[in-house]
Amino acid sequence: MLLSLSSEQEFFRETTTRFLESRAPAAELRRLRDDPAGFGQDYWRRGAELGWTSLLVSEDDGGVSISSSGLVDLTLAAYEFGRHAAPGPLIGTNVVAGALSAAGSHKELITGLLDGTSIATWCIGEAGPSEGFERMALDIAVQGDELVLNGVKRPVESANQASHLLVAGRTGDGLTQVIVPAAAKGVSLTPMQGVDLTKRFSVVTFQDVRVPAASVVGRVGEAAGDIERELQHALVILNAEAVGAMQAAFDMTLEWAFDRYSFGRSLASYQALKHRFANMATWLQASHAISDEAARAVADGKPDACELVSAAKAYIGDYGTELLQECVQLHGGIGVTFEHDLHLFLRRVTLARALFGTPDQHRRRLADLVARKEAARHGS
Repeated sequence: MLLSLSSEQEFFRETTTRFLESRAPAAELRRLRDDPAGFGQDYWRRGAELGWTSLLVSEDDGGVSISSSGLVDLTLAAYEFGRHAAPGPLIGTNVVAGALSAAGSHKELITGLLDGTSIATWCIGEAGPSEGFERMALDIAVQGDELVLNGVKRPVESANQASHLLVAGRTGDGLTQVIVPAAAKGVSLTPMQGVDLTKRFSVVTFQDVRVPAASVVGRVGEAAGDIERELQHALVILNAEAVGAMQAAFDMTLEWAFDRYSFGRSLASYQALKHRFANMATWLQASHAISDEAARAVADGKPDACELVSAAKAYIGDYGTELLQECVQLHGGIGVTFEHDLHLFLRRVTLARALFGTPDQHRRRLADLVARKEAARHGS
């Protein structure tokens, strides 16, 4: 991160770093490859004690922020998650906790999320080119004092470990969000194959799932603004994590280039490779800058936050994978082995590129946002 940190923020970042180094070293990540959850319950509870799940929750609901912006504070943990390819449902749990706190509902669930005894996840994506953001198909119908859900969400992270699901769907012409117990009748999970060693995703199917009206988060049919805010939070966290993985891979490759000799010279001394490292450093610094700027814009509620966060997602998605491929090439044959750690970060950046919209989808989203603003400015 390029942010200028306070002493409290630096302490939080260093504490997270030390914890991840001790609890999630590369050997542990390889061991978790065959673990159904991808992380341990004690690991997540201990992380919650460090403050990982409290930063988007208001003080009235038990949340604790380190600075004036809990979202910016959260990017510090997300960056370290990427830098260590760490396991755990950081995005989903924080998005759900923040959404419930903002709506002032489901206090008991918030308490469980804060202390790490409960896990919740965000069901937003759907199959299809829109990634579920504008053309959501899952139906949430009002029937008396109940809501009935029918549809499919994918991919949903850590659904197999979650006690509750925050589900977004369509009610008539509007959008609605509801909290659904994962064990509710009519909810079924189908595991998905993923590229990351510790991230677990599922297809979640809702077939005539009935929940009481009190399960609504916000107002029926009026959740579009809430969903947009949650999407921005998710993208900010995801971008910070991707930048952390980029930084780890770049540092690893630079060290390798100085240590590896060819014809009596270190690889780093060759002019052609210097140009490639210069390109990589430029992409990395730009990714830091645009990720930080988007985080500030979303945290401060700036009018251009939507555009900035999509621009950041598109840029980091493109140049993150480009940088990681360069790192693999510069390592040579060892860079494509399972025993080397480089693939851990390649996997994390590849996953980040695809989640919550691809670079192409966010460029289209950005173009639509700019076009709508221009049309409004000219009164058309």
